[in-house]
Amino acid sequence: MDYRDKLVLAPMVRVCTLPMRLLALDYGADLVYCEEIIDFKMLRTKRIENNVLGTVDFITDDGTLAFRTCAKEKGKVVFQLGTADPQRALQAAKLVEKDVAAIDVNMGCPKEFSIRGGMGAALLKQPQKVKEILTALVQGLSIPVTCKIRLLPTLEETLSLAKLIEGTGISALGLHGRTQRERNQHQNHNDLIKVIAQNLTIPVIANGGSREIKRFEDIAKFRDETGASSVMLARAVQWNPSILRREGLLPIHSIIKAYLKYAIDYDSVSMNAKYCVQQLLREELETPPGKALLAAGSLRQICDIWRMAEYYDEAQLSQSKAKTDLKRSLEIDGIECIKKKKLEDGTEVYDLELKYNRRNYGPKTSPKMILYQWAMLHKFPAPKYSVEFDKEFKTYCATLTFNDVKYRSSAWDKSKKFAEQATATVCLQVLGISDDRLSNSVPELPPNLSPGQQDLADKQSEERTETESTKLQSAVVEDTLMNQHSHVESVNRHTPVNSNSPKTTCAQKHGDFVHEQSVDMTCDTDQCVTIDSNSGSRTLPLVPMSVGPTYKCSVTDPNQPSAS
Repeated sequence: MDYRDKLVLAPMVRVCTLPMRLLALDYGADLVYCEEIIDFKMLRTKRIENNVLGTVDFITDDGTLAFRTCAKEKGKVVFQLGTADPQRALQAAKLVEKDVAAIDVNMGCPKEFSIRGGMGAALLKQPQKVKEILTALVQGLSIPVTCKIRLLPTLEETLSLAKLIEGTGISALGLHGRTQRERNQHQNHNDLIKVIAQNLTIPVIANGGSREIKRFEDIAKFRDETGASSVMLARAVQWNPSILRREGLLPIHSIIKAYLKYAIDYDSVSMNAKYCVQQLLREELETPPGKALLAAGSLRQICDIWRMAEYYDEAQLSQSKAKTDLKRSLEIDGIECIKKKKLEDGTEVYDLELKYNRRNYGPKTSPKMILYQWAMLHKFPAPKYSVEFDKEFKTYCATLTFNDVKYRSSAWDKSKKFAEQATATVCLQVLGISDDRLSNSVPELPPNLSPGQQDLADKQSEERTETESTKLQSAVVEDTLMNQHSHVESVNRHTPVNSNSPKTTCAQKHGDFVHEQSVDMTCDTDQCVTIDSNSGSRTLPLVPMSVGPTYKCSVTDPNQPSAS
């Protein structure tokens, strides 16, 4: 691979997943780096050819997606590795060697999680380890190897390290023009990059110029000022990927729709998609679309803002059955397949020994929340959970009934709620629904907690999950009602009554419409009738409630005030 005269998408956590990489290639990037992926994580993965999405996936032993690539970026995607050990680096790189164009080692990230693990900028002070890691990769791989560094405190130190790196036989050096302590608000040292580039024989890829790059023409100016062979852009692309277009910038909402299409097509995690769209919309977050984006809790809700919900639904429908068939047929070493078993009472259940890990999910999502939302969207009764308790070991095992089918995680957990979350994950996998598990937002580091501290952390996490679930359920019910009754100005009120009380009437007038109900409603999907004086009546589904009392409503005079 020739690293000269290239326009490169820089590695960015949460941004450089497959959708953004493909968008960058569409707009003019020659090479695209994936977000940094830690060697420890890659060594827990299995390579899977995903025939549903047309991708190659690397899945960890707990089912988390670590890396995804496709034919469209073949020969153009560079895998950035986070490592602090030569042999571990080589083992991890060998896993992806046939699926990527090159391997890059992150030796410049100044973030605390990288430094604590001895990775990133921590390596700048360990030239011998730098030499060992790069030499092992160059000698052990059949594809090019590069690394990305930052400036050291002095030019002499930086040049000495750059010379040592060049001597390992790597194909190119990425150089960010700031030191470990400097941040984006500090001026990029283009002059120092130029000195380094003039003293090396391998290509230097200049990075750090986003502050001064506002249009495509500025890229060439930055390259001239740094004397580099190529240019690598991070934040400039994060804010507007069309900066890569020779033809000029595109309207930001057109870019968002193009990004969302890739996010849908390749089953992107909603938190990553939301983060990327926030960066694109950053100056318009106080506008109605911006506020709706901040409130969105799923990829579908994000798509709905840009009128792409129908495309999302069609894609999910076409992928769902294929996903289910694929997951049921997979036989992967180290990842137990979902099996259909018979319980003691003779009923069949989909079973998988799976533990719920709260760190795999964002602060506002969980498998139970995702399954509930999916049920609301498709007008299914809410999932019902039953829990077994082992008194001897003080652990729980949950079974879930959804749409008359049972699902179970046979892994016992000391937390009742975590057992339910694990079971919800099994259900999502069987149904082929994305569980929104995070991929590489933050590298996983083992917690240094005592047993008592860990119990407290688990309890707090459980409480947060339950609170978030309750909030989302309320939001989903309201959102679904508003979507079903686009003419409705306020959500219909129902008066709960017990079976022995007199029949209670309630109605809420919404403009020229009156919402009426004359059947008992519990956990099942009932029908409500919307009366239109001009076009007659039509039947619409009523949102099922997960728990609570029986509701009764009856026909009421439109002129009569609503019961409270």
